[in-house]
Amino acid sequence: MRTSFANPPKFRLANREGPRLTLTSETGHAVEIFILEPDIIRVLFCPPGGLTGPRTWAIAPGAEDVPDAGRDRLDATGFSAPDFDLHESAERLVIATKRLRLTVRLAGLFLDWEMAEGEAWAPIARDRRTQAYNFGWWGAEPRHYLVRDPAERYFGLGEKSGVLDRAGRRLRLSNLDAMGYDASSSDPLYKHIPFYITHHAVTGLAFGLFYDTYADCEFDFGAERSNYHGLYRSFSAAGGDLDYYVIAGPTVAEVTRRFTWLTGRPALLPRWALGYSGSTMSYTDAPDAQARMADFIDACRDHDILCDSFHLSSGYTSIGKRRYVFNWNLEKFPDPAGFAKSYHAAGVRLCANIKPCLLDDHPLFEEARSKGLLISEPDGEPAWAQFWDGLGAYLDFTNPDARAWWGAHVTTQLLDVGIDATWNDNNEFEVTSPTAMAAMCGAPTPAILTKPLQTLLMLKASRGAQLEHAPERRPFLVSRAGAAGMQRYVQTWSGDNATAWESLKYNIRMGLGLALSGVSNSGHDIGGFSGPRPDAELFVRWVEAGVFMPRFSIHSWNDDGTANEPWMHEAATGVVRDLIKLRYQLTPYLYDLAWRHHGAFEPIIRPTFHEFPKDPACLEDSDELMLGPSLLVASVVTPGADSRSLYLPAGAAWVDFWSGRAFEGGQHITLPAPWGRPPLLVREGSAIALNIAEQTFERRGEARAFAVFAPLQGAFSASCYEDDGETEAWRDGAFGHWSLALEATPEALVVDCRATGQRPPQGPLALLFRPGELRPVLARRGRILGDGPFGDWRRVDLEP
Repeated sequence: MRTSFANPPKFRLANREGPRLTLTSETGHAVEIFILEPDIIRVLFCPPGGLTGPRTWAIAPGAEDVPDAGRDRLDATGFSAPDFDLHESAERLVIATKRLRLTVRLAGLFLDWEMAEGEAWAPIARDRRTQAYNFGWWGAEPRHYLVRDPAERYFGLGEKSGVLDRAGRRLRLSNLDAMGYDASSSDPLYKHIPFYITHHAVTGLAFGLFYDTYADCEFDFGAERSNYHGLYRSFSAAGGDLDYYVIAGPTVAEVTRRFTWLTGRPALLPRWALGYSGSTMSYTDAPDAQARMADFIDACRDHDILCDSFHLSSGYTSIGKRRYVFNWNLEKFPDPAGFAKSYHAAGVRLCANIKPCLLDDHPLFEEARSKGLLISEPDGEPAWAQFWDGLGAYLDFTNPDARAWWGAHVTTQLLDVGIDATWNDNNEFEVTSPTAMAAMCGAPTPAILTKPLQTLLMLKASRGAQLEHAPERRPFLVSRAGAAGMQRYVQTWSGDNATAWESLKYNIRMGLGLALSGVSNSGHDIGGFSGPRPDAELFVRWVEAGVFMPRFSIHSWNDDGTANEPWMHEAATGVVRDLIKLRYQLTPYLYDLAWRHHGAFEPIIRPTFHEFPKDPACLEDSDELMLGPSLLVASVVTPGADSRSLYLPAGAAWVDFWSGRAFEGGQHITLPAPWGRPPLLVREGSAIALNIAEQTFERRGEARAFAVFAPLQGAFSASCYEDDGETEAWRDGAFGHWSLALEATPEALVVDCRATGQRPPQGPLALLFRPGELRPVLARRGRILGDGPFGDWRRVDLEP
């Protein structure tokens, strides 16, 4: 039967099996509704011809990975499949869990969503009452229209440009190599995460909406209006299936945590991944690249710059600007293995750039073509793409033979030589041919519908090679592009940003958008990647912001051929050195946050409204962020500033990390912001884990401390995760925690410190207080070893 606006399909409940309800219609359209969790319900549309993509790689509830062949879209394993109430009438179905209630109007199909709020149900979303879905009315592409409420705010979609609230914008997901993008407005960018959070300013309720698709898609949050439909927002895709998940809050924090859980457990990366990583295009592009790389180590030593890794740009494979992955240029690097050994001798790991597109004159091109490893046209012709000043073709990672070929070359050309990690780059898979096909694990599919999936499978192949090469070590991978679920494999960054104050300002928001979208282990190219050499002020302010990001890498391709380096401005080198040392002092706190990201799906960085949902002022656009639950970072993002105004969220008291000065929350304050001391506030009733060992480039050390910011009266606790930072031994329980419990009264601070776990941390523990904290410290267990000054702090040493 033909459908039309005047004759929409009429659905009925045809089957109930476990958590799955099947609705069918006389037109051949079907809808599957899955009640997966009390707070997660899924809706899958099955057109008359069947699903376009019967498998997904995005869904991995609480798991670290999915099978190489993906997951059947009808598979509900991994979910709790809770009990639910079902009421059926001729006009509607009402489905209710403890957290969500869904009303399905069967004529034309319109869905209304409510969330439990105490003993009542509060509306959170409803389909547009005029053509909410595409039943063949606008071609074959999936569409979804919902009523838009002006009181709604929208957060997510990954690393989008501009302010964090997407309201009023139309945004595309179509991964591109967007070098030099405008961080305030460019779109699309590098990643494909079709997920966003709706927050209602009046009710305070939040919920998430995830569309499981790899097709290019578009979200409209009010840019489009029509006189005939009222206010609406929409999703549309260039192909594929309409398959969406609704995630109940009620808070942004809860939605973020559950979406991260839904798409897979974030990787626990080695601790050195949190250290400073050097990188620049200029070294490896130079004709004497190996010598230039040696100069970097010498300069780190001379300037006492702590460094844990170096990202080796693709120039090690280049002839001119043309890049040939897995093909060392031995004129630039005469001895790759010796080069790797020299870096290891200095304590610096190497992360080599690899790209999934083979240029037409690549030495391995014909081999890959003859073996059918490339994305190709139906006649076997490679699906040509523009790539690095030439034409090339992408490897087809949906082909298991291509993944095996890739893994073998990662091993022989990189890992066997001494490279420690892979930097998966230029992996947006800019396939444009509508006729090119991907193998799709034996079910050929238009390649244009697989682009973000190609990226994800590339990451799996690289990670698999690293695991096989060194199964006892945690693999470290970096990727520029990605898709929902990429947090299972890699650390990421916001791509090739422009050298500008505007990039600094809006890259902060990009990182927060990623964190709300499940991808929290991220950072930015410090100083700016593309454009002029940053002046000293911009560079220092970038480093100030960067030391509080999960990823900290200074990377560049400056127009004048220079490199962004810690010592690039003599007048600022001492400031930059001290900021990098601050980063290393904060590493225990960062590593504990990374552990919580892995174990509890909590973001590492987060907007203030994530942590303080009851303070409406936190929803205003700002340049602040929370690093974990305890540190409020207010980066300086305007030139010429020597102070910074910021808002302190209500619901907590705050202490200036540098001075110890206390402030009540719920107010705007202005703090001095000289170079090297950006405003940094600590939530009162917190303890920040630190490494207070004196460290130099030549000599590393560990000495654990908690910087304690106690209230006048009250109790709180803190902990710090500890393991060897490198191996997989933690999976067998080889880890522990430092735990601190503190009771504060006006007269004294009573502390209880413990080293716990199967492998408890060793050694004494220090507590640091700002000098204004004069109350005596009493130990509930163990003993006090000393109490005295320690630089700008008061130090109390304990033997737990």
